Amino acid sequence: MTFEICGDSTESYTLAKQFGVKRIELCSALSAGGLTPSIGLIERCSEIGGVEIHAMIRHIEGGFVYSNDDIEIMKKDISYVRKAGATGVVFGCLNSENEIEKEQNKQLLSHAKNLGLEVTFHRAFDFCNNPKTSLDLLIEIGFDRLLTSGQESTAIEGISMIRKLVIQANRKIEIMAGSGVNISNAKELTSAGVDALHFTSHTVNSEKQYPGMGIKNSPNLKKIEAITSTIKPA
Repeated sequence: MTFEICGDSTESYTLAKQFGVKRIELCSALSAGGLTPSIGLIERCSEIGGVEIHAMIRHIEGGFVYSNDDIEIMKKDISYVRKAGATGVVFGCLNSENEIEKEQNKQLLSHAKNLGLEVTFHRAFDFCNNPKTSLDLLIEIGFDRLLTSGQESTAIEGISMIRKLVIQANRKIEIMAGSGVNISNAKELTSAGVDALHFTSHTVNSEKQYPGMGIKNSPNLKKIEAITSTIKPA
């Protein structure tokens, strides 16, 4: 089973390497669903090496509907993260009707592919009105993989939908289950036939928080160790 850890620090990256995880989705602002990470963080993780870096491309909070200016910003961010050492990018554009925004996604994917990057469509998919039509469109556009919770709050709640998506995908796109993945449900989720499991590498660090300044996280070694020792990473 391929594992992807979601993290926001060199500590998360180092733990991913320690436990043989294939890739890390590197983000900032995890409490907001993940935003584009700093270039310095990507460069430092790249220097450590040993784990693929897939950078979130999402520069603003609040959703997945973007203007033309936003798309130009995202293209620039894709170029910068590639130069810093990323091997993949993660993004997703919707329209105001919660449908896949075909042309914007095509623009970003084409730009990323021209730079030699893998491309994942993130959990914006879980807000789409028609999952079957949406998956067909992601395949048509050319995405390498889809991260999904099966349109539920957690992947285990959405496992029935995830099974359907795996069958529909028919190996034309990888299906990666994410959201709420832990030691108690990881084995059941693998039984859905997914290509990968995606889970957070962190826990909230409650020792010192500054009100109004966001949430500080600490890597959760025990969680990573438990999942990777129960299901061997590929």
